[in-house]
Amino acid sequence: MRPSLTSILTVASLAVASVALALAADDAPPVRSVASVDAQRYAGTWYELARLPNSFQAKCEGNVTATYQPTGSGAIKVINRCREADSTFAVSVGRATPAKGDDSGAKLKVSFLPTWLRWMPVGRGDYWIVMLDDDYRYAVVSEPSRDYLWILSRTPQLDSGTYDGIVARLRADGYPVNRMVPTPQPATAAQAARHVPLT
Repeated sequence: MRPSLTSILTVASLAVASVALALAADDAPPVRSVASVDAQRYAGTWYELARLPNSFQAKCEGNVTATYQPTGSGAIKVINRCREADSTFAVSVGRATPAKGDDSGAKLKVSFLPTWLRWMPVGRGDYWIVMLDDDYRYAVVSEPSRDYLWILSRTPQLDSGTYDGIVARLRADGYPVNRMVPTPQPATAAQAARHVPLT
């Protein structure tokens, strides 16, 4: 069967779009983390407001929080929590350590492997804080490839002006903000987050 003109044009359009996206990615400036992060000020619970879709959060429907607790040894305990479709909450506990050669506190390596496997040099993801409010009201986390991106806030919502400003800055820095999905944060989110165990 010979392909129709419509099929050919569709394939051609997709190819052009893919090339355009690749060129845009190549033109984007290198990902840069913020100059420094105070771990004690960054500690505590953050609400996820939006993210790029990813496989490990595929079942998360809303009420997504991340809680960070410095351990005193330079590492940070990470507790991720989200509400799934059946209204139950999934919790993942990991450990973040400073990236090799970095003393800014803005570049971390995070592992959610079982404790007895964390010595292995695999399963550690980059966690770069690429935007941080002076008063630590909001933060943006990504990594060198821009494949992962999260907008975090100390409160379940941010005013639209602040949020739109964050998105505009990310777009200017080459992040694919058009693919971001908002994270529902009901009014009960604050109460739910308080129940996250810290020890």
